[in-house]
Amino acid sequence: MTESMVGPAAGVGAGTGAGAGVTGGPGVAELRALVAAAGAAPSLHNAQPWRFRPTGDGLGVLVFADLARAVPLADPDGRGMLLSVGAALFNLRVAAARLGLPVEELDLMPGPLGVVGPDEPVAVVRFGPRGVPYELAELAELAEEIGRRHSSREPFTNRDVPEAVIGELVAAAADEDTVLDVLEEAGVRRVLALTAEAEARIAGDAARRAETGSWLRAEPAGPTGPAEAVRDGIPERALGPQDHEARIPVRDFAGHGPAHTQRFEALPQVATIATRGDTAADWLRAGQAMERVWLVATARGLRISVLHQAVELPDTRWRLRDPESGIGTVQVVLRIGYGPPGAATPRRDVEDLLDDPAGER
Repeated sequence: MTESMVGPAAGVGAGTGAGAGVTGGPGVAELRALVAAAGAAPSLHNAQPWRFRPTGDGLGVLVFADLARAVPLADPDGRGMLLSVGAALFNLRVAAARLGLPVEELDLMPGPLGVVGPDEPVAVVRFGPRGVPYELAELAELAEEIGRRHSSREPFTNRDVPEAVIGELVAAAADEDTVLDVLEEAGVRRVLALTAEAEARIAGDAARRAETGSWLRAEPAGPTGPAEAVRDGIPERALGPQDHEARIPVRDFAGHGPAHTQRFEALPQVATIATRGDTAADWLRAGQAMERVWLVATARGLRISVLHQAVELPDTRWRLRDPESGIGTVQVVLRIGYGPPGAATPRRDVEDLLDDPAGER
């Protein structure tokens, strides 16, 4: 999962003059602001697999998975793609709250068969009358963090996250109907071992290495970059080092081994996000929970990276479950701590994300 260059300058700010209680969906500028914020979400290999369209009545937004941006070998069932779309959906909700637009209805996988198709929305967001500020304050406060949230693949310090902050992260996940479990030492070592096992298997698969390599992006040659700027994928500056002690299995995106190493934290703080079920709707919920947790963590000065390798393989993903409770299905593994913010990654233009047949609205 990767990160954003989008921030308050993208238009996530005050509303356009509509008063509290006024019925009406977002105007053109507001719609663009919503999509810009959504497009700042993290995604597997920074593929940014999402599209958006206003509803026919203009009172909502249709959210689509962009199947042309799938990563089929790393994500054969589309779970990671829908996690990413869920994260984008949460950013859209945050931006809407900042504009005073309450989400009156949120429908996940609304199609009759729950199918992910090119013309089937995976979510429908419908807005109600513009609310009074305090009703939307909790979400609206996170809007400033959208542009500050980055994946940090750098070493973290050995400073523990305070219990009060952990409580906030647990509550953030619960607000999205998921469970965040911050692991004790034995659980951390078990999950790191599974991640290392999965990383070794992935690194040994030539086809997977080629797929990952296709999303790597060279840095711009000049100070302003080439005429057609790169808008997706992972730039070299965002790859990060490998762990000198090989305790934390950082993904080897470049596929050439640990050319650059640093000493990472002795025992990372690792958390999992689990859902009760394992359906496409659950994947969207997990993505929203991941982004909510990430934005709250960013507001508290924390950094996060996603350890995604073990969830890419069916057997290691199954073994991520807590062997004692076995409750729920783990969808996300996060490494959390204090350290450098990590590098921003490129973003697609709003025009590439927004299908607006009613563009004159």
